[in-house]
Amino acid sequence: MSRADHPPRSRDLSRRYDRNFRADDAYRATLPDMQNKDASLIQGANVPIQHVGISGFRLPMLVATRDGKPITLECTVTGSVSLAADRKGINMSRIMRTFYEFKDRVLSHELLEEILIRYKKDLDCSRARIMVELRYPIMQKSLRSGLEGWQYYRVVLEGTIDDLDRLRRYVHFDFVYSSACPCSAELTEHAREERSAYGIPHSQRSKARVVAEVSPGRSLFVEDMKDLCLKGLQTETQVMVKREDEQAFAELNGAYSKFVEDAARVVYEQFDADARVRDFVIACSHLESLHSHDAVSVINKGMPSGLSADFSNFRDLIC
Repeated sequence: MSRADHPPRSRDLSRRYDRNFRADDAYRATLPDMQNKDASLIQGANVPIQHVGISGFRLPMLVATRDGKPITLECTVTGSVSLAADRKGINMSRIMRTFYEFKDRVLSHELLEEILIRYKKDLDCSRARIMVELRYPIMQKSLRSGLEGWQYYRVVLEGTIDDLDRLRRYVHFDFVYSSACPCSAELTEHAREERSAYGIPHSQRSKARVVAEVSPGRSLFVEDMKDLCLKGLQTETQVMVKREDEQAFAELNGAYSKFVEDAARVVYEQFDADARVRDFVIACSHLESLHSHDAVSVINKGMPSGLSADFSNFRDLIC
């Protein structure tokens, strides 16, 4: 195609990036706004959308701790709002820009509630949700040697607001532990007693994922979630280990052997007894060393219209 064949507008466009150009208010007023066009431009069904927003934007934030000394961690944020019928779309960048107005504050459920209220105002929506994922470090002391090392926990702080301005707060928490099989332990002892045969019971790295709704007016810190899981399961994986610690861990697994059914129930027992927890659901996965598949369980508190036990993403519990 010759130069003469190009439409005049395309032919005359500059291919040079103008680093000195500045957009003023008058220029901004001329920019097209495709998301705020009228309903006639909606593609597909003109129906409401439950969640629309941004997933995975990251920033460092101060995070609240139980001892009152905030720590700086990388946070990965998902923010979404509802979209009514007859509306083409949302101002997507507003999800991030509004959140950034709070970036120098200490991250907590109370802060998320402030941002959610702003989301409803800034994006003219009826409902909103924020989920902030982070890796939270807690110092762990070895079982016998006295060594210490940082244990990191996957945590998600979640907040929601509905069309009646009701706010709800959740903590998602992953706890990695060892599960020694009670059946394998008994069979090993049987072989030793009946046939003087040496055997080793099987155990495996395992994970419990707990989603806890925080009771109104209460606080539930990451340290609290860890303590509840540890009290129930006992056999958390270790960071710093010498020989005496490895021996202690073997004894600990012997004292607290567990099937995946046991794991779900002991964690349930802890969370059900804690007044700071309004509702919860627990998913456990034992990454069986005996089998080529995993043993899994899911249990919830069972509140009417509460958190459901329909968890099925067990691949996400591989650790």
